[in-house]
Amino acid sequence: MLCLFLEILVLLPFTRTLWNHCSSPWAERHLYQLLAFLRFQAAVGASGHTEKNWEHGKLYSLQEQIDHKIEFIKVQNIEAPLVVVGHSIGSYIALEMLRRLPEKVMYCIGLYPFLALNLQSKKQAVIVKVIMSRVLSIMVTLFVAPLSLLPRRVLRLISELSNGNSWSNTAHEACCSHLPQYHTIRNVLYMARTEFIKLSETPDWEFMRENQEKISFLYGIDDHWGPLQMFEEVSRQASGIALSIEREGHTHGFCCTEAGSIWVARHVASLIKNKLAR
Repeated sequence: MLCLFLEILVLLPFTRTLWNHCSSPWAERHLYQLLAFLRFQAAVGASGHTEKNWEHGKLYSLQEQIDHKIEFIKVQNIEAPLVVVGHSIGSYIALEMLRRLPEKVMYCIGLYPFLALNLQSKKQAVIVKVIMSRVLSIMVTLFVAPLSLLPRRVLRLISELSNGNSWSNTAHEACCSHLPQYHTIRNVLYMARTEFIKLSETPDWEFMRENQEKISFLYGIDDHWGPLQMFEEVSRQASGIALSIEREGHTHGFCCTEAGSIWVARHVASLIKNKLAR
């Protein structure tokens, strides 16, 4: 069996980014230990959201990120059943993998899932204005990219002042090494634009109902990306989907802290073990 983790992380206030290091070491370490019986485990980040410019400036849309994950599975040429774990927009990507690989994906877990726009969120309204405006997107890029020229200790101070002391050392370091890169911030804004366009559509409830035994979602109490009204809508539209609410206060950016990473890792491990025990 293959367990594939789609890594997505919250970074700065009102901004989201994806990168190779988004899932903290604690989450991966605990999942690897708790799920040691699995034949293979892998964590896959987003193309173009890396410290080095491996893609030479290429911009990846949401659909291209989905294609990237599908291609990863094909290249691995693994015959074992697939468990896909996605965070935020990774939950949507996980559902699309279930759609395109129905015979291979046996279980899909969405953590703090971002499946549709939250029209009640003022934060998302601000983000929409920025990413849908070419001028504002360029301004954000020109403001963020030069930060990479600052000494690492200065970047670390900025991260600590912006994100607080609760963040782990790994999260701060990833913030300093990845987010200020010109190619990364451009990909963040471009992918966000394609996300918001796609998620302005009504979720495919029929597909979720048809596959509800293969789907599980974890929601947070105060999460504008996956609000509780969406939790309620999912429960109405596809009552067979296993739904949980995290009430420990770890937030959407759980993987930035050790405590949040460990709690969610244990939750995911429990879901997978219970699924396999049926």
